[in-house]
Amino acid sequence: MLNLILFGPPGSGKGTQASKLVEKYNLLHISTGDLFRYELGNNTPLGILAKEYMSKGQLVPDEVTVAMLENKLNMHPDVNGYILDGFPRTIPQAIALDKLLENKSQHISALIALDVDDEEIVDRILLRGKTSGRPDDNDENIVRNRIQVYNNETAPVFDHYDKKNKSIKVPGLGPIDQIFQRLCTAIDSL
Repeated sequence: MLNLILFGPPGSGKGTQASKLVEKYNLLHISTGDLFRYELGNNTPLGILAKEYMSKGQLVPDEVTVAMLENKLNMHPDVNGYILDGFPRTIPQAIALDKLLENKSQHISALIALDVDDEEIVDRILLRGKTSGRPDDNDENIVRNRIQVYNNETAPVFDHYDKKNKSIKVPGLGPIDQIFQRLCTAIDSL
């Protein structure tokens, strides 16, 4: 089973590449945003619980997010593997993910990080902001803050998996198909 974490800062191309990888390797794409939309939209017990935290302006606890992830995995027992996009974002989430997969006799095959420098990320997101409709994509200060949060809180997840010899950096600059080929080369070498 091929279980991948597609990793990188906002604007690095994870969503674009995840769709291509899902098609090539026949994997289930799991994005935390999609998990939340499903649970909230269907008023599941976890969605209702998450809504309680969100309505108070609080972050949804990791246990709730991990439980949503577990539900998604349980709904698709016969897949070839997963591409996780947007999760884990912190070391505690990575530890919870490892435990969840271990309980299913599975593990993360690799964390593949799209390596793109901060200035390129700012340029990409501001360009995306012209068509995305997201106000936070149009404000350079907000974009730079998102990158800082990523560097401080999420980037250490790379080291967590690197200690297990599972982290790979792939250059994230160039044409989409060229980046895709680099990702495939990394995956095929696992």
